[in-house]
Amino acid sequence: MKKISLLVITLITMASCQQTTKKIAFVDNSKLINEYQEKIDVEAKYKTMIEASNKNTDSLAKAFQAEYQEFQTQAAKMPQDKAQARYQQLGQKQQMLQQQIQQGEQQITAQSQKEIDSLISKVRKFVKDYGKTNAYDYILGSNDAGSVMYGKDTDDLTETLIKELNASYKK
Repeated sequence: MKKISLLVITLITMASCQQTTKKIAFVDNSKLINEYQEKIDVEAKYKTMIEASNKNTDSLAKAFQAEYQEFQTQAAKMPQDKAQARYQQLGQKQQMLQQQIQQGEQQITAQSQKEIDSLISKVRKFVKDYGKTNAYDYILGSNDAGSVMYGKDTDDLTETLIKELNASYKK
């Protein structure tokens, strides 16, 4: 009986001492997102939209400025009440132009943010699927805040995932 008890205790001890090896890697979140070709394309698209919006804003501002300068030269020859009414009209027009410009900027910003958020979700899903497919127990994300303070270079999946993400995007 003592031998059986000793054998059971030995087996339990050996079973509890066995280490299970976990497959763990990490990814530089910022680098992964910033070097993802789809994000680069999205940024280029919105940069073009912003440049077009700025050109439109500049042309509207120049047209308004020319109209205002014309008014200033004519204001001295106008009766006081007509000059005051025209000045108020120009003030209202300026406010409407500013609101139009602001709405355009807000619309571009909202669209851009929506696409970037969607892109980040897509990357997270890709990393999750990659982890499952390649039998990882954990894939940690590193960032400037220091969620992964150290990791062996061999455990850094950033470059691999960038290549795979970009290949997937090209399809």
